[in-house]
Amino acid sequence: MENFYSLLGIDQGASSQEIKKAFREKAKLLHPDIAGKRAEEAMRRLLAAYEVLQDGERRYEYDRAYSRFIGRGFDYRSFLKEQGNDPASKAKLIFFDLLHLEDEEALEIWHKGGGLDFPLESCLGREDWMDCAFIIAEDLIKYADEQKDFGETPAPVVYEAVTLLIRILKEERRKPYFKHFVIEVKKLLKETARLKLKSAVDGERYAECLEAMLGLGFSPKEEGRILCSLAELLLSQGEERGAAAVYREALKRDPALSRAGKLRKRLRI
Repeated sequence: MENFYSLLGIDQGASSQEIKKAFREKAKLLHPDIAGKRAEEAMRRLLAAYEVLQDGERRYEYDRAYSRFIGRGFDYRSFLKEQGNDPASKAKLIFFDLLHLEDEEALEIWHKGGGLDFPLESCLGREDWMDCAFIIAEDLIKYADEQKDFGETPAPVVYEAVTLLIRILKEERRKPYFKHFVIEVKKLLKETARLKLKSAVDGERYAECLEAMLGLGFSPKEEGRILCSLAELLLSQGEERGAAAVYREALKRDPALSRAGKLRKRLRI
């Protein structure tokens, strides 16, 4: 099965310049004017490989994870599929497919296995499940964007992605592992919660996610904004007293929020 390096046609020790050159050459062949629409999927896979290999930290993590599957003398994917509904084998198959850019197949197996209830944590080693959960979250967000482009409602997958990212950061706080990626995980969670979550879930789930984001290592200023979003939600639900209490907590974390004024005036504080 192909990997990121074989997709680009380069050796595993290729330099950044070699990766860039290989990507440009391959991308030219997949241009719509040359290859037509049939090349869209191939271009997506090529771009995904390039984005990982051009980032030193992401490349390191990919190489470390992928190396677990190199050197097997049999068709590992077929072997895993033959194990039936065994959760451990399904978890390994999900991770294997994600590493081989078989995103749709991996997400389908994950959802059929229960989605957020799928026991990745108990079926994979700690580091593997954190890697796997992060890739799933990224793919869910990409899928949500694709749904939105087609006018569909991406509600379930946005909530799933946010929940997975929260789980990763909670585990990271308990015992650091994602040292290279923790900034990226926080950024992805923050952006998804700010731009996609509110319109994708009901008020109860929105509040649940906002509350879960507190204490995950965000800066006081970022936590202040999270609390302001929670206060606005409570106010929209007619819970003015609760909204005022949450807003005061936001001001403790970031006093500068008082200068914004709008929420403060609505709460008459």
